[in-house]
Amino acid sequence: MIETHNDGPRIRGTSKEQSSTPIDLRHPLSFWNAVRFPLQSRDSRRDILIGGLWLLVPVIGWLVNMGHRLRVVHRMQHGLTPWPAWENPRELLRHGVVTFMGMVWYGWPGVALIGLGTTLETVGLTWVGVVLFLIAVSAIPGYMSHYCRNYDWREIFDPFRALSRVHQGGAAYWKAWSIVIPVMLCSFGGLLFLGIGFLWTSVWFWQVAAFCFATVFTQGFDLDRRGGAPEPERPDC
Repeated sequence: MIETHNDGPRIRGTSKEQSSTPIDLRHPLSFWNAVRFPLQSRDSRRDILIGGLWLLVPVIGWLVNMGHRLRVVHRMQHGLTPWPAWENPRELLRHGVVTFMGMVWYGWPGVALIGLGTTLETVGLTWVGVVLFLIAVSAIPGYMSHYCRNYDWREIFDPFRALSRVHQGGAAYWKAWSIVIPVMLCSFGGLLFLGIGFLWTSVWFWQVAAFCFATVFTQGFDLDRRGGAPEPERPDC
C-alpha cells in the first residue's frame, strides 16, 4: 500500500506483502524479487531506459548511474517511492564520485600488489594482491547502504567497519552474492542485441545488485524509518 504524505508518497508494508504490493527493502531477499525489482513499474522501467542512455557518456554516465542507485535506496530507506529518480543529475554525479572514491580507497592496495607482483614476476606477491582485492570487493557493499541512509561520507572511508558489517551480515550477505553473480552473467546476454543492448541489461543488473545488498543491510541494521513519518530527501548542498 502507498500512503501520501506532504513530503512525498510513502510505501507501507511488511515482509509478507501480497504480490501486488511494490517490492521494497522489507521484502524477503529472493532471486525472483531481485530480478523483478527494477522492472516492477512503468517509472522503474523508464529509469532503466534513461540509465542506458547515460552510459553512452563515458565515465560520467557510469558515475551518474551509481548515484541514481544510491538515491533509489535512500528513498526506500526513508519510506518514499523510489522512482522516478533522475532529477538533478549533478547531485547524482556527486554521490557517484564520492562512493567511487571509496572503491578506489579499498581496492588500491590489492591492485598495487598485483601490478608489483606481475612486474617482478613474483607469484606469491601477485596472489596476495588478488586476495586483498577480493576482500576489498566484498567490503564495498558494507558501506554503500549505510551511506545511502543519510549521505554521510564518513560511512565510506572505514574499511574495517565495512568488513565488520559484512561479517554481521552473515549468510544473508552471501545469499545476496549468490543472486548477484548469476544475474551479472545473464546481463551479458544484452551483447546479443548488436552489443548495444548491454547498456540496458547492465543498468538492470546493477539495480538488482543494489536491491540485494541494500535489503541485507537495511533489514540487518534497521536502516529504514518504519513506524514514523518519512524524512524528506536531503538536497546535499
